Amino acid sequence: MPTPRRRRPGPFSFSLLLSLLLITKPSSAFYLPGVAPTDYAAGDKVPLNVNHLTPSLSKEDQRLHSLLSYDYYLPRLHFCEPPDGPRDVQESLGSILFGDRIKTSPFDIRMAHNETCKVLCENVTYPAEDALFVNIMIERNYNFNWLIDGLPAATVGIDKNDPKFQLYSVGFPLGKIIQENDSRLQMLNNHYDIIIDYHDTRYRVVGVEVQPRSIQPIITTDAEGNPIGDCTTNQSPLHLDDDRDAISIEHGDTTFTYSVYWRASSTPWATRWDKYLHVRDTHIHWYFLINSTIIVIFLTGSVGMVLLRALRKDIARYNQLDLTEEDVQEDSGWKLVHGDVFRPPSNPMLLSIFLGSGAQLFVMTGFTIVFALLGFLSPSNRGSLGTVMVILYTLLGFIGGYVSARMYKTWSGESWKRNILLTPLLVPSTVFLAFILINFFLVFEHSSGAVPFTTMLALVGIWFVISVPLSFVGSWVGFKQEPFASPVTTNQIPRQIPTGPWWLRRRVMYVVGGALPFGALLVEMHLIMGSIWFHKVYYMFGFLFVCYGIMIATTSTTTILLIYHLLCSENYQWPWRAFLTAGSTALYIATYAIVFWLGNLNMGGVASNAVYLGYSAIIGFLVFVLTGTIGWFACWAFVRRIYASIKID
Repeated sequence: MPTPRRRRPGPFSFSLLLSLLLITKPSSAFYLPGVAPTDYAAGDKVPLNVNHLTPSLSKEDQRLHSLLSYDYYLPRLHFCEPPDGPRDVQESLGSILFGDRIKTSPFDIRMAHNETCKVLCENVTYPAEDALFVNIMIERNYNFNWLIDGLPAATVGIDKNDPKFQLYSVGFPLGKIIQENDSRLQMLNNHYDIIIDYHDTRYRVVGVEVQPRSIQPIITTDAEGNPIGDCTTNQSPLHLDDDRDAISIEHGDTTFTYSVYWRASSTPWATRWDKYLHVRDTHIHWYFLINSTIIVIFLTGSVGMVLLRALRKDIARYNQLDLTEEDVQEDSGWKLVHGDVFRPPSNPMLLSIFLGSGAQLFVMTGFTIVFALLGFLSPSNRGSLGTVMVILYTLLGFIGGYVSARMYKTWSGESWKRNILLTPLLVPSTVFLAFILINFFLVFEHSSGAVPFTTMLALVGIWFVISVPLSFVGSWVGFKQEPFASPVTTNQIPRQIPTGPWWLRRRVMYVVGGALPFGALLVEMHLIMGSIWFHKVYYMFGFLFVCYGIMIATTSTTTILLIYHLLCSENYQWPWRAFLTAGSTALYIATYAIVFWLGNLNMGGVASNAVYLGYSAIIGFLVFVLTGTIGWFACWAFVRRIYASIKID
């Protein structure tokens, strides 16, 4: 009877988009709907797929020395290949964009069947330049990344603060470094002890651990001529001599071997990821979360009390005035600019496009976090997070077009054709061009992180086939709607703006406006950066959901407070000031990225630094558009509310 197999996602195409939309049905399970366990029979082959090699933190200085990942079957690595050659394992769009390059392997692993020192391949010779390349990768702490039944192979360590606690880290080292006669020797791990936890009743894989070793196995043959290996622990380690045309003479050719040990486990299949996602130091998270919540409550309460008291007093006083010339000369405050406060801003085209793109990002981010919080975007489904983000942003093009067109029409914009065209193109094309530039560096370095040209074409195709038409439809609907009516009439002649206090200058407002929203994201930023650059699994979407709400609240209240005082100083040019003040959170993100770069990375190559700075710039730009939009709409609602509350004769 054939053993049922788990369905693998198909190759990236437009059918993938439709499939992903169709499978997102409600489910109480933690895993993404459509991902089911695989039941094996004793002796069935369990697939071991290999992924790219990625750099990890150095144990010596706790820094990352490279950001470039490499294909497992890169010719310079000379790793063992299947007899019929490696085949690509079909991946999702998000998996490809995040650099996964999953392929088949020559490992022959059978369910519940132990193997001891099985020869993978032998007589592998490394030329000097390839040996040097491998030794440099060992120096930079590169890791293997294997997948057995979709579960990443991990190394197990001990927590220094709690010896009883085991730390599971995804991946295992390519090699190790030993000191010998005041010199550093890089030892290649060419033997792998694979320990697999499984259910002995339903034969499901629930844990994978790999203990690599660097040895020189003794290879003999049996009566049938099959190779037999001796991989005892007393074998001397293997060093690739990069000063000759091959491996050092005393070592001979390289042989790769592996052993498989099956270990019965009571771990349920549904919780097999828990060992990878075990939370440490949660009190730090809770401390910052509670601290941020208190700040938000205090800030919101303070702003609300101050504004309510001031506004009630102002509205009562203003409603008693007839606004004669004498009153205007004697009085001051935000009511005096009622005839200019809804005046169209400078460059309304650009601001309306930013607002449309920001609204699109806002809704996409909210939906993505909620889906992840509900368990639809499990780490067991590789690339699902990135795939859903791309699909949601694409499908939400209608919102971007509608918001942009409606605001542009409200500001009496006349170049409506240009607005319709630029709304779906300006922000995405800026990000895409930066992405292409980064990709050139990755291609030049032969990194597996380089996005294939076909995937680039597919992204462009999806964008122009789905997102751009949806944005056009949204813009058409927006221009068909009536513009937002202002609660007061705008004067024909602009009012002169007096000199305001120093703390309402642009630079001061930008510094103050982004501080509190960034503080709400600080802890999650550290984990997100670790997930992006250290290849750690990010899973704390509950904290991220709360922090996202706190960021929205702090951005809105801070910007409202500053704009209120700006209006009180009789400065009615608030639209761009509100957007840039709220968007200044991106300045703090950029500063944090530089501090993270200096404190956690030590990369000598141009490519790695260009990749880091390029992606940091993209993230900062998107945060700028997102937070700027949040702050602007909060101020827009506030300004409309207060001016609708006063009587204007």
